[in-house]
Amino acid sequence: MYAVVAAQATPTNAAIRRAAGRGERWKLLRPTEALATLRPGDVALGRLDVLETLDGVDDGLWALGELEARGVRVLNGAAALLATHDKLLTARLLTGAGLPHPRTRVATGDSVPEGLDGPVVVKPRFGSWGRDVARCETRPELVRQLELMRDRPWFRRHGALVQELVAPRGYDLRIVVAGDRVVGAVMRVAKDGEWRTNVALGAKRLPTEPPAPAKRLALAAAAAVGTSLVGVDLLPDTQGGWTVLELNGAVEFTDDYSLGQNAFEAAAFELSRVAAGRPRSDLQDRPALVK
Repeated sequence: MYAVVAAQATPTNAAIRRAAGRGERWKLLRPTEALATLRPGDVALGRLDVLETLDGVDDGLWALGELEARGVRVLNGAAALLATHDKLLTARLLTGAGLPHPRTRVATGDSVPEGLDGPVVVKPRFGSWGRDVARCETRPELVRQLELMRDRPWFRRHGALVQELVAPRGYDLRIVVAGDRVVGAVMRVAKDGEWRTNVALGAKRLPTEPPAPAKRLALAAAAAVGTSLVGVDLLPDTQGGWTVLELNGAVEFTDDYSLGQNAFEAAAFELSRVAAGRPRSDLQDRPALVK
């Protein structure tokens, strides 16, 4: 049996289940249901997301660990999901892998991080949807912004990230990686007057064929955090290349992401291949190609 393990039946979770083409063998289960249902040799895909309160991840990481201990093959396990949802951990893993990523510091208590010159972005460690993300052009602005955030529950629990600003160009790329293959991508174009590219803030999704360097970087980022299905957000830099901004282990995507083949069918095929331990039939786009 194959199962998508998630706290919510989102459109993406339902579409992955439908696209898998395994009829009743594919299930959409909550973490406690997965513990009661799955047996050794079954396969679970972790799709736990960031909490609406921005202070952690959906309850169930413990269940993914228990499933793995019982002999269930877990894709996007607890460690991989934390590596994509905790932006501080993401930064450390990407930097450790030598991949381009904004310099990152953490602010806790009354501290104001040192070592970042110029404009910065302040955000929750467990953030999404562009919520509570602020841009500060100067250090006094940063001090004031942190003062405003300190009473928020997510700040009291985890502090805030302070990252150097990658100069906004009005768009980014979101690339979906399944296994070791790029299965989908869109360009997200910011709403007029908005520097952030979140669809929740009015950005538009445009179908796109990402350039080869962007695809290789997305594959390398996915490999660095050990995920089986992930969204990788890339920003254009000033040298004509790309910078990894964020990763999302419960990425939501649509048919707009399709690259020749339907994105959900491509993702389901790759996940089934990885679960079965079958090798790729082609070698293009592998992370080892990153220079």
